[in-house]
Amino acid sequence: MDKIRFAIIGTNFISMRFLEAARRVNRFELAAVYSRSKEKGRVFIQGIKGVEVFDNLEDLAKAKDIDAVYIASPTCCHAAQSIQMLESKKHALCEKPIASNSMEWKKMMKAADENKVIVLEAMRPLFTPGYKMIKENLLKVGKIRKVSLSYCQYSSRYDQFKKGIRENAFRPELSNGALMDIGVYCVEVLVGLFGKPSRICAHGYILPESIDGMGSVTAVYDGMQADLVYSKITDSKMQCEIQGEKGTLYFNDIVGPRNISIKYRDGSCEILPEDASPCDMTYEIETFMDMIHTECFHSEYNKISSAAMEVIDEARRQIGIVFPADLY
Repeated sequence: MDKIRFAIIGTNFISMRFLEAARRVNRFELAAVYSRSKEKGRVFIQGIKGVEVFDNLEDLAKAKDIDAVYIASPTCCHAAQSIQMLESKKHALCEKPIASNSMEWKKMMKAADENKVIVLEAMRPLFTPGYKMIKENLLKVGKIRKVSLSYCQYSSRYDQFKKGIRENAFRPELSNGALMDIGVYCVEVLVGLFGKPSRICAHGYILPESIDGMGSVTAVYDGMQADLVYSKITDSKMQCEIQGEKGTLYFNDIVGPRNISIKYRDGSCEILPEDASPCDMTYEIETFMDMIHTECFHSEYNKISSAAMEVIDEARRQIGIVFPADLY
């Protein structure tokens, strides 16, 4: 298959991880990088030949030799930057969360549809072998009654926050916070496996003059309840659980599900192999490229993103998290 020429918007650590993963994919070719500073862009591509550095998004959008763009800017920029690229007939793989709210996401999908290009959220767990293994084995635990998903990871930036230094992770104007940054993984895995809940109840702790540092969401389904717990100001190694009437499925690491097992009510245990790559971002990149080659403009992944964003919007409403993007 032909190479797909990519541009990367953003030169942060996640962009570097993306590039490391993309280099493992044969069809990938890095053609350009955008940074507000050309100097930072040049540092990012140091040692890579034939890559153009942009510091103007309009010039990047007009570039004729770029097929797709990976967007790793702050969440508040996702919608505007994606739409600009989509309207220039460039496919967009956009970091999670896909947008600040459902309103922005709908505009992104409309732009993709009108220009016959693909927009996809880089929601890493949904593309991994571990997630697929979980989905394929859900029936083994019988009627599912209780789900517990957790992602609590102490942020090094919180130490700075406590010193009075507020970095991007704790700035509401960038559409950030614990729910958007890491709670989103729990929400999307839940929606991917079980669909949108009938109702939710959300609670969160808002840091002084900042954004949410931790929170929880209880999601209700017909005959089933799910509890989602997330935090950027504490740590937890708690396993995720899917409890059924015949047994319980366990797994570690909501971002890249692994160590998957089922413990049945009769005391037996089954270990499920996930055979995951050590560089699990490759799966989302390969899926995105496959969608481009097959012209898969309407994907199940976008439906998950839509439902998850609606859940997050409602959770933010209940907690009292408001972004500038909500006011337009």
